[in-house]
Amino acid sequence: MSEEKKSQVTQAFYTQTEDAVFQAVDSSAEGLTNAEAQKRLNEFGHNELEEGKKKSMVVKFFEQFKDFMIIVLLVAAIISAVVSHEIVDSAIILLVVVINAIMGVFQESKAEQAIEALKKMSTPNANVLRDGHTLSVKSTDLVPGDIVLLEAGDVVPADLRLIEAASLKIEEAALTGESVPVEKTITVLDVEDIGIGDRINMAYSNSNVTYGRGKGVVVNTGMSTEVGKIANMLAQADETETPLKNNLNQLGKFLTIAIIVIAIIMFIVGTAVNGTSAVDMLLTSISLAVAAIPEGLPAIVTIILALGTQVMAKRNSVIRKLPAVETLGSTDIIASDKTGTLTLNQMTVEKMYYDNKQHSADEAIAADNMALKVMNYANDTKRAQDGSLIGDPTETALVQYGLNHDFDVDKVVATEPRVAELPFDSDRKLMSTIHQMADGKYLVAVKGAPDVLLQRANRVLLNGQEVAMTTEEKEAILFNNTDMAQQALRVLAMAYKYVDAIPSELATETLENDLVFAGLVGMIDPERKEAAEAVRMAKDAGIRPIMITGDHKDTAKAIAVRLGIIEADNDAGVLTGAELNELSDEEFAKVVPNYSVYARVSPEHKVRIVKAWQQEGKVVAMTGDGVNDAPSLKQADIGIGMGITGTEVSKGASDMVLADDNFATIVVAVEEGRKVFSNIQKTVQYLLAANLGEVLTLFIATLLGWDTLLPIHLLWINLVTDTFPAIALGMEPAEKDLMKHKPRGRNSNLFSGGVLSSIIYQGILEGGITLFVYWFALEFPVHTLANTAATKLEVLQHADALTMCFATLGLMQLFHAFNVKSIHQSLFKVGPFLNKAFNAAILLSFALMAVIILVPGLNDIFRVSHLDLYQWATVVGSSFAIIPIVEVVKAVQRSMGRE
Repeated sequence: MSEEKKSQVTQAFYTQTEDAVFQAVDSSAEGLTNAEAQKRLNEFGHNELEEGKKKSMVVKFFEQFKDFMIIVLLVAAIISAVVSHEIVDSAIILLVVVINAIMGVFQESKAEQAIEALKKMSTPNANVLRDGHTLSVKSTDLVPGDIVLLEAGDVVPADLRLIEAASLKIEEAALTGESVPVEKTITVLDVEDIGIGDRINMAYSNSNVTYGRGKGVVVNTGMSTEVGKIANMLAQADETETPLKNNLNQLGKFLTIAIIVIAIIMFIVGTAVNGTSAVDMLLTSISLAVAAIPEGLPAIVTIILALGTQVMAKRNSVIRKLPAVETLGSTDIIASDKTGTLTLNQMTVEKMYYDNKQHSADEAIAADNMALKVMNYANDTKRAQDGSLIGDPTETALVQYGLNHDFDVDKVVATEPRVAELPFDSDRKLMSTIHQMADGKYLVAVKGAPDVLLQRANRVLLNGQEVAMTTEEKEAILFNNTDMAQQALRVLAMAYKYVDAIPSELATETLENDLVFAGLVGMIDPERKEAAEAVRMAKDAGIRPIMITGDHKDTAKAIAVRLGIIEADNDAGVLTGAELNELSDEEFAKVVPNYSVYARVSPEHKVRIVKAWQQEGKVVAMTGDGVNDAPSLKQADIGIGMGITGTEVSKGASDMVLADDNFATIVVAVEEGRKVFSNIQKTVQYLLAANLGEVLTLFIATLLGWDTLLPIHLLWINLVTDTFPAIALGMEPAEKDLMKHKPRGRNSNLFSGGVLSSIIYQGILEGGITLFVYWFALEFPVHTLANTAATKLEVLQHADALTMCFATLGLMQLFHAFNVKSIHQSLFKVGPFLNKAFNAAILLSFALMAVIILVPGLNDIFRVSHLDLYQWATVVGSSFAIIPIVEVVKAVQRSMGRE
């Protein structure tokens, strides 16, 4: 039994001075001794994430039996075996339930791996100060108070309060969603309520050092880190009930109540009116109740969902949890992370400004353009062996722009090598490199913040000529800088000068003055090309796209406008995390419909946003790829992870993974989800109309004293004849304009859209026609005294009537399967034979019906007799009659709808 670990101090360390932080964690700039580190390791435990409890296969299997519909089936099986002694019926029902459970476990066999993946993200080693020496220790052995050394390429091993930062930049996209690395300082912050992305004196576990070096004191490890908090949120997140699960539960309750009511009425009428014994009527009522349950429905729904997963997999949507297929179809809100989902997560040059004019990144640019030259020279990007660019995303974007315009910096620098540099730092906001020219002079290339660089420039390069920097020129540069910044572009300025010798002391005062302004460059993490079209399609389908990001408000708004999520003049449509903190859950619930863009948000904010929409009764899909998205992915009705750029954490927390990371694929998946629900509705309509027909046939026949259908007949129709067409209905193609309808929402159910009324009148039709055929067979029998011995006459007439009744009900349900291809549209408009699987299913079911009537031996088991052509004609004609009758009803419904 593991001993209880000491809890760690959780404070806003970013608001504290260095001395206060050291005091809080009981350490110093020299670090800990090995003995003290070991003592704290015993106290606080290892710097790792706790694994969540994993469910065994047995637990997963039995969890499949929690659905109300399954419980109803199990009760029916027990009653059938104990009271009615129908062991075969019970065995078949149990078999169906078990197969359904096995399929459910198979589809969900991949256990929750989010926390395990978070654990795997940890860096294996960290450089720390202990006993006055720098040691490399396992990151899992870090403790609060350790001093950690950071350099470019490191993964931050724990949550650190920085005490040194030399040009330090850390990429925190996985935690904040912000694609641009954050420049770190050791400045004490005076605002306590700020997001992770604005805590510039902190370095958080699992973020990546992209530039510079630094030193920090460990303030939190393991589950007390920000990543640990996310892991804890994941473990505590509630599993949301899917709309389909709710619908099936509602259906189960409805059927149970209806069946009990019918059985009670039948019992009362049978005993009070017909004088039948209570025991006989109890057995008859129970048989009726068992017959009324659509035993195959849960398994058929599972199969339809499984077929949907196969279709979606071919269209780049990998389904991890079966009900997610259908949930997509009811989606009202798609809340998407910006970075890497709606955008490329790749900084890209979009605009250049030189010669008093803005140029798009696609325009040709001369190889000797000084702005192009400077942005590549004052740049620390490295080239990997495979040709990829390594370094700060901003700098790699500049080099990539050069490569796109045939400017290969490696080749050019080989002729004008870098001989000295003044590295970037966040105080002066500039970076300078010095290059030796062929004529013996030196080129000083400077890039940095436009406002700072302009103060150091006294000339400007215009059309190849260096001219004095006038007030008008400076105003024009500042105007274009502002214009690009308002488009959410990250703007850098480039300048240069030539010197005869390298200054003896490299400092900003000696090097970065009397510069020639060369130009501006504007960069952005651009939106995916297909994302805007996907947003438009989502809106056409009545779905509201929401952008959630850790990025700045202006950047978020600009991307949202470009994607069509909000209008350009809609400033009120953007809410920041700080503003959200000011709102209680009740206040936020009132205003949540007003916002479509959320900026500078934390993982907790994302969960609040998803919950707020869910409280509005909306079905929420959340897309994301970072660690920070995992809790909200799990909270959402359907979490959508990214297959390529997504972390294992986000994929583990999701219900569906996009294999191509394409936001547009979501819209395709929504269409498939809508089709699946529509097809499940068709299956429910088909099966329940059939069961209602059976119940009415039995109920009325019992009241009239007729002996129509046997339990084995009902089981054969319910579990064999009906099953194949029901599954095939799940493979029907999508109806036209499916994506022009509004989402059906959380409150709709399987009976919505005219399904319930269709079930009722079509079930009455099936029962009525079946009873008519039974009556007809008795009133106009084939066997008469003229051709049959008197002793066998009644038996043969009843056998014929029973067989014709059974055959009519079975075949009529096959014909009726064509009717349910559309609730309101004519069969001939939707196309009766487009679904090849359906055609095959109808033929197979027809053959199965015919076999047990025609094949000797089988007809004895099912207690049916051979029919002649006259009787078959009666059966087929009566069965087919349901198609023209339903077509007439549909025509009347459409006519009334138009009026």
